[in-house]
Amino acid sequence: MAISLQKGQKISLTKENAGLNRIMVGLGWDEVKQPRGLFSFKPKQADIDCDASVILLTNGKLADVKADVVFFGNLKHKSGAIQHMGDNLTGAGDGDDEQIMIDLNSVPLQYERIVIVVNIYQAVPRHQHFGMIENAFCRVVDGSNNRELCRYNLSENYNGMTAMIFGEVYRHNNEWKFNAIGQGTTDPGLGELIRMYM
Repeated sequence: MAISLQKGQKISLTKENAGLNRIMVGLGWDEVKQPRGLFSFKPKQADIDCDASVILLTNGKLADVKADVVFFGNLKHKSGAIQHMGDNLTGAGDGDDEQIMIDLNSVPLQYERIVIVVNIYQAVPRHQHFGMIENAFCRVVDGSNNRELCRYNLSENYNGMTAMIFGEVYRHNNEWKFNAIGQGTTDPGLGELIRMYM
C-alpha cells in the first residue's frame, strides 16, 4: 500500500524497494467548481493550465538553465534519464494530469536533487492562483509494475500562490529518497521560479 506523506516528510524510495530503477512521478489537480446561477451572464473563466517541470540540481544549484530544466518546451533531459510525458492544458478528468518518467540508474552522478515544480500558465494576466485548485497531489510510482510507492496530497490554503514546489527526488547515502515540500510561491512563471536555484 502506498505511503501517504505529510508536508516536510521524507521517505526512502530504494531502501524498501530493492532494484527500483524506473519511477513515474504523477501530478494531478482539479479546478474548484465555480457556482453559476441560472441567469448568470458572467463569462466562463479560462481553464487553469498547470505546467509540471523538473529542475536538476548540482551541489544545490541549477548549473545549466537550458539543459537541466525539463518541461513542456524541453521534454527530455540530455542524459535521457528524465522524460516529461506532455502538457495537459486543463487538468480535467481523474488521475494524473501530467507525468514525468525518471530512470534513477541513468541520472548522472553530478545531479543530487530533482525538484518537482508546478506553475500556472499565464497566472497573473488570467488572475489565477492555487487557491482555485483542489485535490492537488504528487505521487511516485514504481515504473516496473505501476505500484504506487508514496503520495503527497496538498492540503493547505494556497490562495494567491501562482507556483508550487511539490517535492524532490534526491540522493542520500546511495539511496534515492522523496521529500514532500509543498511550498507555494508567487513566481509568475517557470523562468522566475528557477531563479531561486541559480
